[in-house]
Amino acid sequence: MTKPLALVTGGAQRLGKAFALTLARMGYSIALHYYSSEEQAQKTKAEIESLGAAVYLFQADLTQPAQIQKLFSDLDFILHAKRSSFILSLLVNSASLMPAGNPRELELTDWDSALDLNLRAPFILAQQAAKRMTAGGLIVNVTDIGAQKTWSRYPSYTVSKAGLESLTKLLARALAPTIRVNAIAPGLVLPSDVVTQEQWDKLVQKLPLKRAATLEEITSSLEFLIHNEYITGQTIVVDGGYSLI
Repeated sequence: MTKPLALVTGGAQRLGKAFALTLARMGYSIALHYYSSEEQAQKTKAEIESLGAAVYLFQADLTQPAQIQKLFSDLDFILHAKRSSFILSLLVNSASLMPAGNPRELELTDWDSALDLNLRAPFILAQQAAKRMTAGGLIVNVTDIGAQKTWSRYPSYTVSKAGLESLTKLLARALAPTIRVNAIAPGLVLPSDVVTQEQWDKLVQKLPLKRAATLEEITSSLEFLIHNEYITGQTIVVDGGYSLI
């Protein structure tokens, strides 16, 4: 009997962690990627194991294509190990970077790092995952409501997320019918390090629903995409009405 394995990038903390825990509760084994958050990754691993799910940690800098290749080489060792019954059936591209700086001031290195992690890495990861999804599968890209906005303070982030939504459609058509590709675009969920609490509260109060999303309200979108096998090439917006303002 085969066991579904989900690869979650940026899965050590924040939204990536929530996705990983949700998938573990759904019966998936977890390939948990992290970059520099080793301590958090170990804690998340312990939480997943407490749910009775198998979990494997993979450290990689996804802005480096060679490290993505190594990640999948290490993953192959698990998939093809003697007596292994794992099959890669889900990829969640959650790892992300959000450099701040208006277009007049943003450093080229910040532009490149955001595009490399937020857009190029999901493309390479999808390429590699598709080769291993021999029985079909699902790829879910985590974008942002910012993809539909003109956030001048975060040009590389908004451009990369807009590109990721376009890539989602392109891959959905190219990888059909065996592999579905969709995206989830959260609005305000967790405060980031680049905004103060006061700024966050002001943003939340502008929303029609006047509150941030819960993690469960975002992860339930992933569950929906897993269960409804007739959806591909779509972006599920979960933003409390942010797109209306």
